[in-house]
Amino acid sequence: MQYIPNILFAILLIIGIGFFMKNIKKLIRNIKLGKSVDRTDNSNLRLKNMINIALGQSKMVRRPIAGILHITVYVGFIIINIEVLEIIIDGLFGTHRVLSFLGGFYGFLISSFEVLALLVLLSVIIFWIRRMILRIPRFWNKEMKGFPKNDALYILYFEMILMVLFLVMNATDSSFQQANSGNLISQFIAPWFKNLNPDLLHGIERVAWWLHIIGILIFLNYLYYSKHLHILLAFPNTYYANLNPLGKFNNLQSVTEEVKMMLDPNADPFANPPENTDETENDTMPEKFGAEDIFDLNWVQLMNAYTCTECGRCTSVCPANITGKELSPRAIMMKTRDRVEEVGKNIDKNGKFENDGKSLFDYISHEELWACTTCNACVAECPVDIDPLSIIMSMRQYLVMEKSAASQELNMMMTNIENNAAPWQYNQLDRLNWKDEN
Repeated sequence: MQYIPNILFAILLIIGIGFFMKNIKKLIRNIKLGKSVDRTDNSNLRLKNMINIALGQSKMVRRPIAGILHITVYVGFIIINIEVLEIIIDGLFGTHRVLSFLGGFYGFLISSFEVLALLVLLSVIIFWIRRMILRIPRFWNKEMKGFPKNDALYILYFEMILMVLFLVMNATDSSFQQANSGNLISQFIAPWFKNLNPDLLHGIERVAWWLHIIGILIFLNYLYYSKHLHILLAFPNTYYANLNPLGKFNNLQSVTEEVKMMLDPNADPFANPPENTDETENDTMPEKFGAEDIFDLNWVQLMNAYTCTECGRCTSVCPANITGKELSPRAIMMKTRDRVEEVGKNIDKNGKFENDGKSLFDYISHEELWACTTCNACVAECPVDIDPLSIIMSMRQYLVMEKSAASQELNMMMTNIENNAAPWQYNQLDRLNWKDEN
């Protein structure tokens, strides 16, 4: 009977970690649905970006209040969970505070954990106040309804409860309090329980201990379904981010070659025809221009969608959104992730993707795409180097080159360039008329 708690703990641990690994495999599979792209160049610069942006959170502190609070929660939550190692050993082997043999260093560690737990708790409460009482506008855009809004709150509540459980666990641990080493914060909570009998006090400590580890495992497995997946993906996302200068767009090699041929008076468009001209025997299809669905995006763009923190910094600086247009860069990433998830569930159900007659355009409207000014403000602002503009441009490219469905303004401009050699609607012979007006 004495080993039953240890067996239950082992089963709980195996289920929790097993389910987490299953979701990680699904995540990797879904990201790999994207096209291949080489992001292995400039490894030193990529590593520097990852350290500065993902680890150092250099872009977060551009907004100092939110940045400092976020770093507090990030550092505190990560360091405090070092204690999970002790919990796992105690849970599996029936020991109690197995690392206490470290003596004074153990006291220093637990003291640090308690201080950080208090700071995390206070920071999370301030985050809740900013979101629910001050109602900062970027948290209340129209895409932040239903689950996206509640998701942020669930995480805040999770973190509050886990920190409280950690402090209560320490405060009700009689032997730990009597040792008076490491109870820097919990010593002020312990008096709340001083009138309880020892058995009840021990029971509260055990309940807090179990709920703490169960909460951590639930939190771990909730990450896949939450915007807080960026805790894991921020590091690869910043490493594999686009290093080109903002505003530099990729050219399609096939289009480049076509233009070169058009400009070369000696080029023969019919030279070297393919040997096999029988359409029934030649199944090679030309590459699609732009992106119609998630399969046409590259894997980094899909990873971007999963990494999105839904913080709304991109949308808050988007000139199109500020002027009341439909576009929200955050919504572009959220909708892309929704489509990837839909495709993933299709594969889970059928063993492979079965055409469902849908595409990214069922999620992202033409109006959103054409509202973008391509200013790159969203890319520059993102704290984890997400690139919504690359998805917008890929989908625009598909509309123009595959569907001839450019916006009215763009069609007018291209017609003017074709007819007048200028974007404006007047004859090119009239270009210099302005000089005669003076």
